[in-house]
Formats: sequence, structure tokens, C-alpha cells
Amino acid sequence: MTFNRLFALYALPALPLAAIALPFYIVVPTFYAGNFGIPLAAIGATLLAIRLIDAVTDPFFGWLSDRFAHRRGRRRVFFALSLPLTSLAAFMLFWPPQNAGLAYLGLWGTALSVGATWTLLPYTAWGAELATGYQARVRLSAFREGATLIGSLLAISLPFVGGLGTSAGFHGLAWIAVFIAIVLPLAGLVTVIAVPEPQDVSRRRLSLRESLAHLSGNRPFLRLAAAFLLNSFANAVPASLFIYFVGERLGVPALQGPLLFAYFLSAIAGIPLAVWCASWIGKHRAWCLAMLAACLIFSGAGFLREGDVTLFAVVCVTTGLLLGFDLTLPPAIQADVIDNDTVVSGEQRSGLYFAAWSFITKLAVALSAGVVFPLLDLAGFVGEQDVVQTETSLTVLGGLYAWLPILPKLAAIAIMWRFSLDESAHRRLRDALDIPSS
Repeated sequence: MTFNRLFALYALPALPLAAIALPFYIVVPTFYAGNFGIPLAAIGATLLAIRLIDAVTDPFFGWLSDRFAHRRGRRRVFFALSLPLTSLAAFMLFWPPQNAGLAYLGLWGTALSVGATWTLLPYTAWGAELATGYQARVRLSAFREGATLIGSLLAISLPFVGGLGTSAGFHGLAWIAVFIAIVLPLAGLVTVIAVPEPQDVSRRRLSLRESLAHLSGNRPFLRLAAAFLLNSFANAVPASLFIYFVGERLGVPALQGPLLFAYFLSAIAGIPLAVWCASWIGKHRAWCLAMLAACLIFSGAGFLREGDVTLFAVVCVTTGLLLGFDLTLPPAIQADVIDNDTVVSGEQRSGLYFAAWSFITKLAVALSAGVVFPLLDLAGFVGEQDVVQTETSLTVLGGLYAWLPILPKLAAIAIMWRFSLDESAHRRLRDALDIPSS
């Protein structure tokens, strides 16, 4: 089996998994509020509580994924065991009965959060160990993130194609429920059967305390984690404000969906460009140049005013292309820094590292919301329909959307530009582990 075919088979579950997050945190709140009369404040508090549970389940499932042992493989068997819970919870949450309430949302929302964490951590750890070569990891990441983007496009499209006006009948959110319930188990089964279990190169087992000590002492990981947090925060800011920017600043709320679709579609096209650039100048330099290009584009976006739709469409397409770099290259670098830890510590703990990766991602989203929305509120921006915004609030909205992301991106570039773990350094790590690059 060729590596590209193997990576494509591995990437299959990423498509239905990607259809979980966007509906969960964007569509579900308004759907449950509009159809079941649940106050948005109560829904927000419930989702916040679920996020807090994530803070516990991420490291637990990461640690468990590393410690799980089975003769058919620790990663793929642990991944397979999670699929029934994740599929069922998604189906129940996205296609609720007519009498659903806050308790129903809390129960199945928690089940889906736990299930998705259980599924994703062994899955991403599996990928980091499946491809062992410096460039091979970029290709594997490209296949997985390409499938993720296709799933995100489906998650954007299906709710609105099916309609979200009522919970009666087969509404738009139910389309996603059925899609995940059918495709996730099937795709997961194909992957478990067709994709081999990677070799576990651990020489010993560490206690949790020793594991955390080695993680905190892994300097390449700390540099990567700092840059990833800064860049993820920078990306989360415009993502949080996209709907307001298009609807209020540009004055075209009807184009929110099409422009968002164009953004994710462009990201798919950006993935092969990221693979090519990484093969030419290395992963960390390609990522840095993509972040620098994003800074240049965002520096001009803040000057857009009402009606500048064509110019903003160009911004969406170009930053979408660069999103392909942000999605593909950091996870491929993350797999390399795990090798550095394995050589030093003697235990291969990809699950724990990707648990930390998941925590950083969620922290970046939380930080962006904690920064931009209070600043908007101070500027007098009102997040309600049919409210005329002041010129000051619209100016602040534009500045936050376009200029706030520039500083953290520049800081991330400064951290990663001289990153020590390049292709030659990684080859020495693989030789130390006595594993051929593939």
C-alpha cells in the first residue's frame, strides 16, 4: 500500500469528526434557545461547565491513550472503543426530542464532549506515530486536515440547507446527526481495519510526575506551544468577530455564510501549497512566512468600510489559503517534538502531548472571547439585530478584527523563525530511536 493511500485511509474519520465542533458551539445554542425556550444565559453556563469538564478529560484520556495496552494495538483499539459513545451522543444532541430541555442539553452535551475527546486524542497520537519521516508527517497532516476542512464545510452547509426554524421533522441539525451517526462508525471501522498500528518505541514507563517533568523540560515543545498559542489566539479573534464584521462593519449579513464558505474552501486549496513550501524551506520557516503574509493582509483589512465586499472576499480567499498552513504544519512539527521527548525520556507519550495541544487550542479560543467581547462592550457595540451601531463601536470592531491579530502573530514568528528542530536534527532523532523514516 502506498503512503498516500495509507494516509487517505487514516484521514477518513476526520471528516465526520470535523462536523461536531462547529454545530456544537455555534448552531446548538441558538437552536435550543429558539425551539425549547431555554435562556441563552443558561445555555452559556452549561456549555462553560462542559468546557471545564474538558480540562479534566483531556489529560486523562491523553494519559490513558498512552497507557492502554491491547494485542491489536493501543491507539487504534482505544480509538475504536470510543466510536459508539461519540456517534450516539452526536445523534442525540443534534436531533433532540420535542420535550428536550436544559438537562437534556447538559447530559448529551457532556457525553459528546467526553466522547469526542476520547476519539480525537488516540486518533491524533496514532497519526503522529504512523508517519515517522519529517516530510511524511506534513503529507499525513495534509490528508487529515483536508478531510477536516471538508467536514467543516458540510457542518456549515447542512444546517442551513435543511433549515433551523423548528425542531419538528427533519431539520438541518438532524442532517448532521444522521451524517455523524452513520459515517463516523463506518469510517472509523475502515481505518481501524486498514491502517496498521504504529510501533511503540518506549523503553520504559514513567510516572505521571516524571511525565510532566519531561514535558515541561522539552524546550522545542515549549517554543512550539508558545507560538501555537499566540497564533491560535490571533486566528480566534477574527473568527469570533467574523459574523459581526460582515454584518455590521460591511453591512452585508446575507453574505456571512457564502464568505465563510469561501474561506474554508480556500483553506483546502492552501494545504497542498503548505506541503510544497515545507518541502522547499522546511516546516517552521514555511509556517512563519504564512503568518507574516497573514499580518500583511490583515493590516489592510481594518480600513474596509460598508460595501467593500469584493475587497473583503479577497481577504477571505487569501487568509483561507494561509489557514491551510496553520492547520497542516504545526501538528507535523508537534510530532517531531514528541520524538525529542521520546529520545530523552524513554517513553513515547504522543497522547499526553496531544492532550496538551488540545488544551492550548481551547485556551486560545477562551482568551480571545475574554479579550474582544469586553472591549467591544466598552466601545458601545450592541450584539443584537436591528440596532444601529455607533461609528466608534464600528471602528473598534474593525481594529479588533484586523489589527489585534497582528501582534501575537509577529511574536509567534519571532519564536519559531530559528526553531532548532529542522529536518537534519529530526533525522538524528529518528536514528537515535532506530526507526526508519517513512
